[in-house]
Amino acid sequence: MISAICWIPKGVAKSEPVLAEPPSKDDIQQIITTTLTTHDVVEDEEEEEAIEDDEVISQALAVAEAIGGGVSNSNKYDEIALALKDLDMDNYDHEDDQGVELFSTGIGDLYYPTNDLDPYLKRNKDEDEDDDDDDSEDLQDMIINPTDSVIVCARNEDDVSVLEVWVVEDTNSKEMNMFIHHEIIIPAFPLSTAWLDCPLKGGGDKGNFIAVGSMEPSIEIWDLDVIDEVQPCVILGGILHKNNKKGNKKSIKYKHDSHTDSVLSLAWNKEYRNILASASKALGFVNNQPSCIASKTPKTGAVFSISFSEDNPFLLAIGGSEGKLEVWDTLSESGISRRYDKYNKNRQP
Repeated sequence: MISAICWIPKGVAKSEPVLAEPPSKDDIQQIITTTLTTHDVVEDEEEEEAIEDDEVISQALAVAEAIGGGVSNSNKYDEIALALKDLDMDNYDHEDDQGVELFSTGIGDLYYPTNDLDPYLKRNKDEDEDDDDDDSEDLQDMIINPTDSVIVCARNEDDVSVLEVWVVEDTNSKEMNMFIHHEIIIPAFPLSTAWLDCPLKGGGDKGNFIAVGSMEPSIEIWDLDVIDEVQPCVILGGILHKNNKKGNKKSIKYKHDSHTDSVLSLAWNKEYRNILASASKALGFVNNQPSCIASKTPKTGAVFSISFSEDNPFLLAIGGSEGKLEVWDTLSESGISRRYDKYNKNRQP
């Protein structure tokens, strides 16, 4: 299923994305540790279901073994004899030699005055030319033109979650073409996405990043200009560690300012580009270091959707499970007003 979609502005993606460096041993170990820490937090009901499934499988195997034990030995011998008869092993060494040899083209070892007349070499030459054409087309598909539209599609299928980066060509014509440029494998079921151009890696004025909220309490931010990356460039929040008592949230310790449940909605501030809102938290990036600068417990119930105002960049609309709408003036929070006092003074009454 497709759980979230996000348009990327034209012209912001690199024309030729960068290929990620292979992960180091430390990176691989960190990925394994993080994955185990996160996915070990399971419900007792799932464990009970797994035990029940094992019992069903064991019963089925026992029944199958009992049925198999009822077959007489004579029947088994008859089946083996019938199989040997089909193979006709008595005449194995007397088969006619048709001149067809392994790895040949089926017409024996023939010789031709020129390579162009040799059908085998000619076929290989044609195949090589086709491969070159395919490689050229693949390289062309990797280039993102400034006129191309880009869509990030969050998908989950067969328990595998990915971000698909789609390129849409010729959007103003009837011959519009869409294809997947590259994919990013993510560890948890995606629920929300938000694009942002804050230069998280330093250098340059803008970046090309996608923030992803999922069933896990962490928020991952991926660089869309990097292919085959195995880790996000930034992880906000998440599980620090857990105790042995599984299924009990009180036994789980979360990172500072982390969500403690799924992240259902994200919103990026287009005017103040280093502000990202997640559910009822406002996250700021100062010197490329993320921190929670404000938080709120709204009266809307569980927060399902948020959106910054197009007219006032510090007004955040919040919608929740109880069907209520709330508007949060984030500039009234001390953590935000200290950083953006200039806007507060210039704001008209």
